[in-house]
Amino acid sequence: MYWPVQRTRLQWAVRQGFQSTVGAPIERLAFGLWKHQLPGGARVERLGLPRRAVERELGSGLILHVDPRELIRCRDWRGYAKRQRPSSITFIWGGSWDLRRGDLRHGSRYRFICDLDMHRSDLTKSEAFRSLQARLEAGRPWRSHQKGVWLDSEARILAYLNIYLSFMDDMAKRGFDDSLGKDELGVAITREGRLLKINRGLHRLAMAQRVGLNTVPVSVKAVHREWWERVTAGVSGQAALERLTAALLGCKPETEPGPLDPAASDNQD
Repeated sequence: MYWPVQRTRLQWAVRQGFQSTVGAPIERLAFGLWKHQLPGGARVERLGLPRRAVERELGSGLILHVDPRELIRCRDWRGYAKRQRPSSITFIWGGSWDLRRGDLRHGSRYRFICDLDMHRSDLTKSEAFRSLQARLEAGRPWRSHQKGVWLDSEARILAYLNIYLSFMDDMAKRGFDDSLGKDELGVAITREGRLLKINRGLHRLAMAQRVGLNTVPVSVKAVHREWWERVTAGVSGQAALERLTAALLGCKPETEPGPLDPAASDNQD
């Protein structure tokens, strides 16, 4: 387990190093062309604008506070080939990605958190424990190189599950602490100006929903091109950014299913 973990850490360090020394300067240059409306700037916008450069520019202007119990719809990538998905390095996404939505109330993370909470007095009766124990008995204990976790005993399984309970109990007492998670709660803006949950942080969102928090911070990671064009109305650069941040204040979570949703029998994972 030691060497796989070290390899994962090395890969992460290499990616971060490349991004800071090569990727970030290129993104700043491209974003600068667009922001100052220099030659080539229009092409940068057509390509989607570099997301990280937009985040550096707007900072807290991309943070919204929403009721977690209303943030129930997420982008459902199942059935989409990776080459058909919008790029995570761009801020403006075209296509029909926002018309296919999952329901987080039926997702694996929410079921997992509810399962632990209902069996907190005896986690050995939880579905999560039984599943992990079955893997252990089959000689295939669950492991995560990214987390540095190897559940090769019942004691380790219980300790691992109790970590989630301790996070949930702390959240119930102290509220949502965004610094405790590795990733922000990311959302994307649909063509209709609604919020869809994307990327990571689904366990923490499920905890916030379970304990009944009134608000959580979410970070806008992408916007649909149709909404962007409607909001910016033909302007670019600083004027477009100002219109964007003003329009974001009126965005609310999407609560309705989408016209391209998968069959009702399929559960969002």
